[in-house]
Amino acid sequence: MYAAIRQAKAKPGHAEELARVIKEGAIPIISDVPGFMAYYVVYAPDDTVTAISIFDSAAGAEESNRRGLAWIHENLTPLMAGSATAVAGPVIVHTLA
Repeated sequence: MYAAIRQAKAKPGHAEELARVIKEGAIPIISDVPGFMAYYVVYAPDDTVTAISIFDSAAGAEESNRRGLAWIHENLTPLMAGSATAVAGPVIVHTLA
């Protein structure tokens, strides 16, 4: 199992708009990557937005970051306070309820 994590700082007060745009645009792009397993977005109190995608291969995680960063640049720039960063790697610990 591999995770792809993209993170950026949003302009304050845009959580609902970001959620709508991400649901309509990013989810279809990321979920189309081979090996897709799950997608989560966390909006922290300091306006940091973190997207976490789970894949069954390193190639899928890296491809999702490539697609995700391009999509963020094309679609979220007006809502962001800075540029996005991305990392990918193996999940070394996990548990489910």
